[in-house]
Amino acid sequence: MANTYTQIYIHIVFAVKGRQNLISKDWKDEIYKYITGIISNESQKLIAINGMSDHIHILVGLKPDKSLSDLVRDIKANSSRFINERNWIDGKFEWQTGFGAFSYNHSQLTNVINYIKNQEEHHKKKTFKEEYIEFLKSFDVDYKNEYIFDDV
Repeated sequence: MANTYTQIYIHIVFAVKGRQNLISKDWKDEIYKYITGIISNESQKLIAINGMSDHIHILVGLKPDKSLSDLVRDIKANSSRFINERNWIDGKFEWQTGFGAFSYNHSQLTNVINYIKNQEEHHKKKTFKEEYIEFLKSFDVDYKNEYIFDDV
């Protein structure tokens, strides 16, 4: 897309199906590297990635030739297959349906990156559900509680 110039920063958040604590510290770095490759192969820019045992945060610089939904679909499908091929968990690994996506401007990136990097600290104070609902409220996103999470 010659002569197209954009600055689109998206913070993507999604959970393990049932919000189960399945992402092990033993292999989380490997899955983050794999997801980094997926994003790179889609010609998008990964800025930050981190998460907890039940969810993940990804900050990307999104180019306008790729839809956000398609990118997230590809990340979730390919990373699930990667985890399942390695038999890292008993049973089948799946991401929960849906995701959250929140846009930021360039001046906010340092704060968002630090937030993503410091997930362990944030979750000493609040659960993922509390964090996620806080995002929805602060971005004024209409939501229905019954559609936010599929609990175990």
